[in-house]
Amino acid sequence: MGCVQLITINLNQTMKNILIAVLLTATIAAIGCGPSKEELEKKRKADSIRVADSLAAVKKAEEEKAAAEAAAKAKADSLAKADSLAKAAESAKKKK
Repeated sequence: MGCVQLITINLNQTMKNILIAVLLTATIAAIGCGPSKEELEKKRKADSIRVADSLAAVKKAEEEKAAAEAAAKAKADSLAKADSLAKAAESAKKKK
């Protein structure tokens, strides 16, 4: 083997070692930069609270809608009864 071949082989091995070191460092950095267990737990709790609040808001809106519909029905029933009583009174006057 010539001197040039030894240098080329040595450079190739050095480049492989540098590449492996860079990839290993990048992998460790990526793993280390992720959220901790505490951060994940905080996020999970915050998401749970957000979902619970959303469900409570939907339930409240449904209850308010049902109450408004009940009030509208009561008003319509009251008007219908008043109208019926007025017709009955008018009918009674005509009979006299």
